[in-house]
Amino acid sequence: MRLRIGSRGSQLALWQANHIAASLRENGHETEIEIIHTTGDKITDVALAKVGSKGMFIKEIEEALADRRIDLAVHSLKDLPTELSNQFTIAAIPPREDPRDAFCSVKFSSIEELPQGGRVGTSSLRREAQLKALRPDLNVHPLRGNVDTRLRKLESGEYDAIILALAGLKRLGRTEVPRLALPIKLMCPAAGQGALAIETRAADNKTMEALGFLEDPAARTETDCERALLRAMGGGCQVPIGAYASLKMKGLHLDAVVANPDGTSALHECQTGHHPSELGQTVANKLLSRGGKTILEAIYAQEVAMPQQP
Repeated sequence: MRLRIGSRGSQLALWQANHIAASLRENGHETEIEIIHTTGDKITDVALAKVGSKGMFIKEIEEALADRRIDLAVHSLKDLPTELSNQFTIAAIPPREDPRDAFCSVKFSSIEELPQGGRVGTSSLRREAQLKALRPDLNVHPLRGNVDTRLRKLESGEYDAIILALAGLKRLGRTEVPRLALPIKLMCPAAGQGALAIETRAADNKTMEALGFLEDPAARTETDCERALLRAMGGGCQVPIGAYASLKMKGLHLDAVVANPDGTSALHECQTGHHPSELGQTVANKLLSRGGKTILEAIYAQEVAMPQQP
């Protein structure tokens, strides 16, 4: 079967698309990759949290799926909105890479070691809020661009440290870069971080069948739980919400956080259960009732105009 794969054009996105293409070829399929430039790729000079557009990294890719120019799309799961259009489905979630965030610095080996007023780069409101809760003195600045661009900015001295997803560094073979994998309790990752999502047309049974071997049940269970929490809290991919679910002997354990962007309040909650969506909903309700609703309402009330696309 010949399968056309849609992907963003970044180095990491292409690594992910080629990784899936190689697995498909090993299973007897022919593949080709089509690079699709998304809204999120075009707006590079604004912090993601300021753009305020759900699905900004997938809109054009889904249009290509709908138009049958491609048969499947490979995404970072954390870029996918929790609600997909009925015409699309996540056909497979392959085994997950390490979901933690990585502390990267030339001079310093931990957040604690950073100097007073240290300059830290991150594109994520979730990371910024948790950083400021730990170290209110830090100066956190937006950091966009692909992994290489971000690392060059760090190495040139623009930042004392930057925070990146450990999964992306591992996939690109940049394992020498992280000084520290940040513990979940210190820096709760984004829902779905480290996981890939293979999206197809919901009615395309032939392609879904061809992708079945890629599915990892543990990764599906954990990320379903995390995304259920995000959905229940009304969050897109750029809100200060962290969620990490892990399968344990006693069941499914979920750690979650919602934090004020200025770090003045960070609410943590954890619980163990057996049903992914129910556990996500329960923990979300706890966070919302403890003050999470107020935090999120304040963020959503800040109306930010969508920048003109260059």
